[in-house]
Amino acid sequence: MRILQSLGEVCPPRRRVCLAIGFFDGVHLGHQQIIRQTIGNARQHEAVALVLTFDRHPNSVVAPNRVPPLIYSLPQKLRTIESLGVDSLLLIDFDERFSEQTGEAFVRGLARDLGQVQSTSVGANFAFGHKRAGNVELLKKLGAALKFSVHGMAAVALDGKPVSSTRIREAIQAGELDAASQMLGRAYSLAGLVTHGDGLGKQLGFPTANVNVAGLALPPKGVYAVHAVVGGKSWRAVLNIGMRPTLGHPEPRLQVEAHVIGFDGDLYDQELELTFVEKLRDERKFDSLTALRDQIARDIQEAQLLF
Repeated sequence: MRILQSLGEVCPPRRRVCLAIGFFDGVHLGHQQIIRQTIGNARQHEAVALVLTFDRHPNSVVAPNRVPPLIYSLPQKLRTIESLGVDSLLLIDFDERFSEQTGEAFVRGLARDLGQVQSTSVGANFAFGHKRAGNVELLKKLGAALKFSVHGMAAVALDGKPVSSTRIREAIQAGELDAASQMLGRAYSLAGLVTHGDGLGKQLGFPTANVNVAGLALPPKGVYAVHAVVGGKSWRAVLNIGMRPTLGHPEPRLQVEAHVIGFDGDLYDQELELTFVEKLRDERKFDSLTALRDQIARDIQEAQLLF
């Protein structure tokens, strides 16, 4: 999949384009339906299958106090979209200037710069343009004028309720990871870059990778058996999400730390993707670091038995 930064990079002149538009956080079952519709249209019309998405959540620009925690990091989202078989992805820099475009100006600009838009696929509740004034009805009206078809895809339902990014975030935060995985269409995972920590895990004999998950939705605090993927290789791991109460820090902060079983190397500044297998226990405070170390050893043993 080619990742593009401008419309001029999309394709040779006079090549048709089938377009999917959305933020696509989590690339869940509903998003997959939109993207697969686009790929099917592209194959039918010998066109380029192009996904248009954004580098940040629109609320980070238009409503900073209402930015939801995200399901996926940007690299995670791009990898997942690529796995669906898309030809190209246009990553829009969603800044203040972009947010001020009217919906009609946005669509007409796409049609002009892409040359031959054959079809556009979006969710049925898709809203776009300044103050989200554009909707599927407007898109269809513009499609009729600019000669491209519009697919406003109905939401996919699971257990009688629509699958949505909001519903998945709520499931993750409630610890309902099986439900989140069903709505995602794949096992739930969390990804971020490994950063420097205080080295306590190494002192205890169990070195940990501190994962930067700023801005992401997180499962409840506790210890989990996970698979950790780094550099394309999967390892067994034990993950702690919590405040490390045993240390009694006066200003504790939430940390996500993974002990990658059997790994001996440098993980700093590399992306670690963690796929959840099962929760082992809740977070709790221990009487001493020795008691904490002994519990970590038991956690690793229990995780090994699960695997």
